Amino acid sequence: MTTTDTKGREFDERPWGNFTVLDDEMFDHKVKRIVVLPGKRLSYQTHAKRAEHWFIVDGDATVVLDGVEHHLTPGESIDIAIGQAHRCENHGTVPVVFIEVQHGSYFGEDDIVRLEDDFGRVP
Repeated sequence: MTTTDTKGREFDERPWGNFTVLDDEMFDHKVKRIVVLPGKRLSYQTHAKRAEHWFIVDGDATVVLDGVEHHLTPGESIDIAIGQAHRCENHGTVPVVFIEVQHGSYFGEDDIVRLEDDFGRVP
């Protein structure tokens, strides 16, 4: 369920952690702060209408991009093109925090096609 944080920003708890929308005022991009809890991972997914750039702020992230694992630490980033299958995994003991910059023509949660999911959200 989407709520707001103490600053009035969109905030959503997910089974893997949470996200906060930092900026969604422009038509061509959206910015989120995403927290992935230890031992959790996002669904393996694609998007038809947006690309993403992930910048790791804290923790050690394992990013799977089209089946290839990339290990990222704070200060590192990765680009995800429209249509690329991707997920972030946290195999560590502290939360992984990253900033996600979405760029494209549509940013709704219904532009997520889940290929695999630990929480039963695959159609």
